[in-house]
Amino acid sequence: MAKNITNPEKDFARWYQDVIREAELADSAPVRGCMIIRPYGYSIWENIKASLDASFKETGHKNAYFPLFIPESFIKKEAKHVEGFAPELAIVTHGGGKKLEEPLVVRPTSETIINHMFSKWINSYRDLPMLLNQWANVVRWEMRPRAFLRTTEFLWQEGHTAHANEEEAREETLRMLKVYADFAENVAAIPVIPGRKTEQEKFAGAVDSYTIEAMMGNGWALQSGTSHYLGTNFARVFDTMYLDSNNEQQFVHQTSWGVSTRLVGAVIMAHGDENGLRLPPKLAPVQVVIVPIARDDSARTEVLMVVDSINEGLKKMGIRVEVDNREGMSPGFKFNYWEVRGVPLRLEIGPRDLKEGHVTASARNRPGREDKFTISLDSLVENIPEILEKIQNEMLDEAIRKRDSRTYSVEDLGDFREAIVSDPGFYNVWWDGVAEDEVRLQKETKATVRCIPLEQQEGSGKCIMTGRETSTRVVLARAY
Repeated sequence: MAKNITNPEKDFARWYQDVIREAELADSAPVRGCMIIRPYGYSIWENIKASLDASFKETGHKNAYFPLFIPESFIKKEAKHVEGFAPELAIVTHGGGKKLEEPLVVRPTSETIINHMFSKWINSYRDLPMLLNQWANVVRWEMRPRAFLRTTEFLWQEGHTAHANEEEAREETLRMLKVYADFAENVAAIPVIPGRKTEQEKFAGAVDSYTIEAMMGNGWALQSGTSHYLGTNFARVFDTMYLDSNNEQQFVHQTSWGVSTRLVGAVIMAHGDENGLRLPPKLAPVQVVIVPIARDDSARTEVLMVVDSINEGLKKMGIRVEVDNREGMSPGFKFNYWEVRGVPLRLEIGPRDLKEGHVTASARNRPGREDKFTISLDSLVENIPEILEKIQNEMLDEAIRKRDSRTYSVEDLGDFREAIVSDPGFYNVWWDGVAEDEVRLQKETKATVRCIPLEQQEGSGKCIMTGRETSTRVVLARAY
């Protein structure tokens, strides 16, 4: 176990904070609830952003930017929206030394300001669909902050689209949910359950909300992305209408969808271990670190010549590589430094390695002595992409095994009440409850309905809360 990092089996919450500190991902800001994202942590976010942004553009979306300040009257136009966000709003009442004529809300989300503009930009069916996304920061006054997971200010992307009818909008909602699920599994190496939120849990102002739910290392759930079908709720209050092909006025149907810097927290908690981060290669700021090892100057010169050649070759192949040539630090110190930061592959090169024609490699995702292997110098550069791909796949397979081993079925509320405390995980249960049942469930067990999975099991059973016969299964878990 790394020095200064708590064993996650003993105290997962403290372990999480220790990893963020020791890996230099983020630090506390002077304002409570805010965080300062340090360069290494921000590099992970940049890689998340680059991957998702490419997917958004492939599906026809274009980036735009909308103001940070929103007139308070805009927020109040949609009743459920303002009710849902009211406790989290930050409101500016003075500017330039004077009281403002109308208070301004610091952006908690952008449905209202975007609809204001949509009502100007959309006139005809020829203007549809309108597919926009923005990368921005938002502010929601957080009472129980936790770095990356819940902060007063955080970074995110929010997609907003307008369509001619419900069918197209619903297709868009599920399309973007699939984009998120593909990213989570194929880039972040985190398996997720796509599903629909209950009425109690859905986004304020949405007709239907969809989510991808991921399991963290302690068995708790993390909502890792959401996509919402908004119907015409916002269009009606902002008069966002278009002239259809029959020359009749119609309200647009809309969607919104987003992920945030909580994905950085997801990567930490889904993959990290007692030694710190374990990053999937596709997200790692440094995919390969090379540590030259030589005790005397003549040997060092020879080793560095080979290291420089490998470094250049890997960079030409697009590999994110770093050479740790710092003086005054032992190899052991350097190994620990990069291990804590989760670099997927470490290469150690010394005089003995050169003599034997190979390098000693260490894969961060593999436990104990299993992480060590050798790679021939003759084929080293060509083999690295395949090795990184193997590490990526191994991390996803491991995450799937861990999730499946902590996924259970339970039919009795009393059994669940005991099990969720002793063995946190995903619990599949029959469900026919309403909002009041969800409130009681959370009060009694501290668990919530994470989602109604899109893929439903066949059969039927009695609802764990009401006893009524139902064919619907939901996932219950404690969540961040």
